[in-house]
Amino acid sequence: MSINVTVPALPESVADATVLTWHKKPGDPIRQDENLVDLETDKVVLEVPSTVDGILGQVSAAEGDTVLAGDLLCVIEPGKSTAQAPAAPEKSAARSQGALSDEEETGEPVLTPAVRRLVKEMNVDPGRIKGTGKDGRILKTDVIAYLDSLDAEVGQKKGGTAAAEVRESDIAQTGMVGERPEQRVPMTRLRARIAERLLEAQQNAAILTTFNEVNLQAVNELRERYREKFEKEHEVRLGFMSFFIKAAVEALKTFPLVNASVDGKDIVYHGYYDIGIAVGSPRGLVVPILRDADQLGFAELEKAVREFGRKAHDGSLSYEDLTGGTFTISNGGVYGSMLSTPILNPPQSAILGMHNIQQRPVVVNGEIVIRPMMYLALSYDHRIIDGREAVSFLVTIKNMLEDPTRLLLQI
Repeated sequence: MSINVTVPALPESVADATVLTWHKKPGDPIRQDENLVDLETDKVVLEVPSTVDGILGQVSAAEGDTVLAGDLLCVIEPGKSTAQAPAAPEKSAARSQGALSDEEETGEPVLTPAVRRLVKEMNVDPGRIKGTGKDGRILKTDVIAYLDSLDAEVGQKKGGTAAAEVRESDIAQTGMVGERPEQRVPMTRLRARIAERLLEAQQNAAILTTFNEVNLQAVNELRERYREKFEKEHEVRLGFMSFFIKAAVEALKTFPLVNASVDGKDIVYHGYYDIGIAVGSPRGLVVPILRDADQLGFAELEKAVREFGRKAHDGSLSYEDLTGGTFTISNGGVYGSMLSTPILNPPQSAILGMHNIQQRPVVVNGEIVIRPMMYLALSYDHRIIDGREAVSFLVTIKNMLEDPTRLLLQI
């Protein structure tokens, strides 16, 4: 009896999805739990696995099609994969002994979902990439290294090197030929959603930004003093982000309007502190939510932020990870930014921008000294947050970071 594979239930805030990539063709054998197709929404990429062993039959939704929850994706003929796709005796023996990799079995590189998306977005032939993972698997770092090697050859003359020939071949495959090549590529669902939300924020809020600077000498000394003991005890590095999250939460408690949001003609005050942490990913900027941040210790905060970074780069963030939030922190300093004006993350009313730390001369107790300084930026919705509150909020964060013992004493 044929098995219908349908689009899984989508969260209430997600109307539809786009068929991103089919990993099997009609007639291909499939195994239970093997990924059949990737569906892209405006937040995450969903994998749709097979529920049975069998053969892929009719495919009802092509790549690029828009589908709704419950729509038919394909049909599986169960229980036929082994009978219709027998392996050669040599491969069967090798597979039974665990000596045959999936790549040797299919003749194609085995790619993780994150690597598949990356090679598709960059229009790269994975067969040209040398994998450095286990059994020669291609890692995301291998793809990036391959792209870097091509970029290094852009200035070379045609035919000068093998890499230049590969580059020329890749450009020809995408239609980018001539001395002034161009390429038109549709936005991904995530990139389109980012553009929509940024434009929405600019049009629907009265955004203003206030600035300050913070001396991180005391934080540096505290981190240096307890670095080894902290890492040994909690198995995570003591970074800067936990200090900023702690300081932001205490400032939000003092200035609840900064933690509020606008809903029509109402102001919604939130009695909880769900902090969004802006994270860069291969598909664009995402903001996973750190829920009830006020109830977490430094080690828990650092572990959560590290896990968000891993999930963002692997493409494994869930809807739950990306839903909600009352305040956001964005760290442009990791990319070298000295100063910026962050844009609100609707419906939130404020966002804190961190920047690069630089050793600069400052006056302390009447003397010029060198200190690690960072510029801070707070963008806020002037419809409900006045300048006095915004400035005071940022000064509160500055004061707590310059005397981090206040974070522990909550004063």
